[in-house]
Amino acid sequence: MYRAQPNDGIAWVTGASSGIGRAVALELARRRFNVAATARRAAELEALASESHNIFSFPGDTTNRAAMAARVSDIEAAHGPIALAFLNAGVYFIAERDGFSAGLVWRTFEINVGGTVNCLDPVLAAMKGRGKGQIALTSSLAGYGGIEGSAAYGSTKAALICMAEALRLTYEQLGLTVQVVNPGFVQTAMTEQADFEMPFIMSADRAAKIICDGFEKSGFEIAFPRRLAYPFKAMCLLPYALFFPLMRRAAERARRQVGRRAFHL
Repeated sequence: MYRAQPNDGIAWVTGASSGIGRAVALELARRRFNVAATARRAAELEALASESHNIFSFPGDTTNRAAMAARVSDIEAAHGPIALAFLNAGVYFIAERDGFSAGLVWRTFEINVGGTVNCLDPVLAAMKGRGKGQIALTSSLAGYGGIEGSAAYGSTKAALICMAEALRLTYEQLGLTVQVVNPGFVQTAMTEQADFEMPFIMSADRAAKIICDGFEKSGFEIAFPRRLAYPFKAMCLLPYALFFPLMRRAAERARRQVGRRAFHL
């Protein structure tokens, strides 16, 4: 597998204004990469860039296909080839727990899947032309199987896992490394809105170190924490007659834990 090195070119991180994306941009910069940081919020990107002379702000909305094609051209014109692309921009709308909404589902797909596709199109073309490159898509452990209250978010993440698998099979013989990043719960603005139990939650800085280690050493999947990832993956292999009762029990336990904390507060 090809592994991007700082001397090979620049790293591109989307969703870099906060959370995992911001932490990964800083961690890559600490590992001597020049980093092009993309997100919609330009002010937050400028603040990020001020923390490291290796980070450069390239604001943009990943749901705009033409803008992402232009961004890839701008980055490579200014800083050389993109050697590593961490396509991380994504959302979870907690409102989906209130009931099914077509508008909310489509908006989640537009950002999580559509935004990733819009970034993949130009970066794959550039890397294919050079015969080398490394791409990692941020999915989630929620993409392994259905979770109560996550019809939109979970299905977008399942789509990204499948997409990453197909891209790996398609492009590995052309010199490209494709990986998928499947985190559990990470302390970000996204998880701050959650009203449910989040086992083994970790800081964004800790997650970034695991992800960047995975860029250097892991195979196709970078999944963490293992004590959550492995049991959940195993559960998803069970027949539905066992899977559904186990998932209902897990959801009920999470609600009880939240209820106990609210009572003590």
